[in-house]
Amino acid sequence: MKTSWDRILHILQKNLNPGLFKIWISPLSAVIRDDHCELVAPNEFVASGVRDRLLTTVTQAASDVLGRPARVTVSTRPRSTALHPTPPPADPAVQRPMALPAPAATPPAVLAPAPAPRTAPAWRFSFDDFVVGPCNELAFAASQGLCRKTLLSDQLILCSSPGLGKTHLLQAIGRSLTAIANTRAVRVRYLTAEEFATRMVLALKMREMDRFKAEFRDHVDILLLEDIHFLQGKEKIQDELLATLKALREHGSKIVLTSSFLPRELSGVDRQLASRFCAGLLAVIEHPDLDTRMRIVSHKARTRYQVDVPEDVSALLAQRIQADIRTLESCLQSLVLKAKLLNRQITTELALETLRNYEAKEAGPDLAAIIRAVCQNFRLSQDELSSKSRRQNIVIARNTAFYLARKHTGLSLEDIGQEFNRRHSTVIKGITKLEREIAQQTPLGRQITHTINHMNL
Repeated sequence: MKTSWDRILHILQKNLNPGLFKIWISPLSAVIRDDHCELVAPNEFVASGVRDRLLTTVTQAASDVLGRPARVTVSTRPRSTALHPTPPPADPAVQRPMALPAPAATPPAVLAPAPAPRTAPAWRFSFDDFVVGPCNELAFAASQGLCRKTLLSDQLILCSSPGLGKTHLLQAIGRSLTAIANTRAVRVRYLTAEEFATRMVLALKMREMDRFKAEFRDHVDILLLEDIHFLQGKEKIQDELLATLKALREHGSKIVLTSSFLPRELSGVDRQLASRFCAGLLAVIEHPDLDTRMRIVSHKARTRYQVDVPEDVSALLAQRIQADIRTLESCLQSLVLKAKLLNRQITTELALETLRNYEAKEAGPDLAAIIRAVCQNFRLSQDELSSKSRRQNIVIARNTAFYLARKHTGLSLEDIGQEFNRRHSTVIKGITKLEREIAQQTPLGRQITHTINHMNL
């Protein structure tokens, strides 16, 4: 007789490509109680990959099998460390774990603890390993102030382009607040706006909206919600989130939101909800300067890999990679692993070899260069790129141009839109779709990442 986990595996095997299933799903075991499916990974690399790429897909499959909205968490902790050492009967593990290499970037952990008290989530990031500079000192101080009750507000919104530290600070807040509240288990909800929407849709289908509302309004001490820009144009989801935020504020719960865009840049968002987003402090994280990037390289090398990178190498990486911290950290990881695998010293020569696979220009490209590169790689003319065509390849190319313009230039969304005869709301939607594909490592996301990495920018 098939267990619930067997049936979930069957759905995932049908819906995922074989490579994704083999790498991320096969190593997992699972324990299922009621609507809670706890996935146990053999190591943190696998856990990170599942959280970042496949959590929504697994949640959907689990909900289909269980017949109600499921809560899915991913951990690597031994079962013996749980608060309840003798759990009720659960589905047995059905897969043998396998060792896997680390993914290129450290993805965010997406956790959704059950209402009942549990051990605190194993947060990946802390304030101690966050490198502070002029670009992020306000966001850092505000995040610490929220935890220390010196912010004079229980709500904070962090805004920045992708890869500049929003997720790091969000998790550091969760980690700090759960550590401070050591007298009881803190009830934390940490998820993306897309996952909030997915859970609500499932609750509507299962006619369990009362339970959904209670889960997010009555059983939350801390709400950590990422990527609120995803909710543009989703009126029913916005209405529910607005009611949720109001209820949490009345209960005195803490709320931290992140967005890749400023609230005033969002379109298709209810006016009351937009106002609620701005109810607390808005902290913007800018691109780091050269000194901050060098300190990030040195700090990450020491704390994460236990190696000292020569100052000239730190300077080289910081000078050549300016777009975002995630890319800089990815390059550093490749450099350290390459040195270890080849038994070589970390030198400028080895760093230059590694940089060939990353953005290696001292100055970022302007919009004209981006348009030329996109047209060349997608084999389109500039007229086609700016046309009203909705052909899939043209839409993907256009969204790629939006994404790169936002990443590399200081142009406003309105300025970017004007170049392509589009409104700024269309630019936001295009960037959001592309970011989601890249973050979830879908086949399209991997193809876009490969194309961007090989553009002559």
